[in-house]
Amino acid sequence: MRITGYRTLTTVQQWGRPVGDANGVLPHGTTTVSIVIVETDEGISGVGLGPHVEIESIFEAIDGEDPRAVTTLYDRMLRQTFKAGHAGLAFGTIGALDTALWDIKAQAAGEPLWRLLGGRDRHVPAYASGLDIALSDDELVAEYETYAGYGLRAAKLKGGLDVERDRQRLALVRDVLTEAGHGRRPGLMLDVNEAWSRKQAVRHVCELERTLDLAWIEEPVRRWDAEGLAAVGRGVRAAVATGENLTGLEQYRPLISAGAVDIVQMAAVWGVTHFLRVAALAHAHDLPVSPIGNIPVGLLHAATSVPNHLVSELQDLRPPIGLRVDLHIEDGAFVLGDTPGLGVRVDEAAIVAAGHRPGSPSADSPNVRPERAGLRLLAEADHTMPELRVESLLTNSVAVRQDAASVRP
Repeated sequence: MRITGYRTLTTVQQWGRPVGDANGVLPHGTTTVSIVIVETDEGISGVGLGPHVEIESIFEAIDGEDPRAVTTLYDRMLRQTFKAGHAGLAFGTIGALDTALWDIKAQAAGEPLWRLLGGRDRHVPAYASGLDIALSDDELVAEYETYAGYGLRAAKLKGGLDVERDRQRLALVRDVLTEAGHGRRPGLMLDVNEAWSRKQAVRHVCELERTLDLAWIEEPVRRWDAEGLAAVGRGVRAAVATGENLTGLEQYRPLISAGAVDIVQMAAVWGVTHFLRVAALAHAHDLPVSPIGNIPVGLLHAATSVPNHLVSELQDLRPPIGLRVDLHIEDGAFVLGDTPGLGVRVDEAAIVAAGHRPGSPSADSPNVRPERAGLRLLAEADHTMPELRVESLLTNSVAVRQDAASVRP
């Protein structure tokens, strides 16, 4: 079997509501999903979900190769980007191609990827994550009642702009999940998408912890700030979760060495081989791992085969336009199917008919870091829908109004 080519597509996830976090909000509730399809001379095609930046150059490393040599080809792709570097979107392209190769390998073996990788149990524990900072109280309760109906008993909320607002929203979701769990205490997490300084993080979380039990605080400071993440971890009771934006073992190593991370996260967009390698590194330090992503299907399959998987993120309950995925949600877990490979099928006609054309992120997008992020002493949010505005009291006591933003959905 030989790799003969690739195709790229872009579809959309339609959330049906505003989505966002402390960095920005998308009031239209539509996010893009990039797709890479790798083709072979035996008619088997593999699907990878992720960007296709610099794909022509990166694909040269695997063109004409046997796709079943996945991990070797992964390293060839890393070497292909040696001079310019493999971080950022280029790493996402490598991840998309890598996931597609794993899909091909499992299809060729006639097995679902979770079984090919050595998994025994197709059930992958999940937590609810609604990208929900722009929702009103009633909308928030309704959203998490839906998640609770699928048996989810843990939830991660977006926040970090207003401590009292965060307390109120976390308490609302706590009550929803407690009632659904017949009094059982739920897991609560808060994700602030690198919006804080070190001291602000400790102050904010400690205030919340006076009345709430947080399982983890996610990305409280910048992703690479090993010293700062460690300082936050020492100052709060909650675990520190981070890693979704780190690309390669070399970026995890200083955080783990500094004791800066308690929950090691990996984004689905970076690929299966990356997840497996980081999971092994984390396991060597007795740390649990948790996949992140809208449809982290590749990492869900891989999670069944590692000993330190904790829980995986469940965002939207519906797949993007034109994608069918052989899994379902039951009793608070992803349940993977028996379709050979990833179990992802692409309806290209449906994607073309949707007519989406990707554009550049706007200044109030969750993907654009706000100018004053990490520089607020206090923040009070005006929760008028559909636009979320933030009024920040800065160090010079001048109030500045700016669009609040949410992290990358």
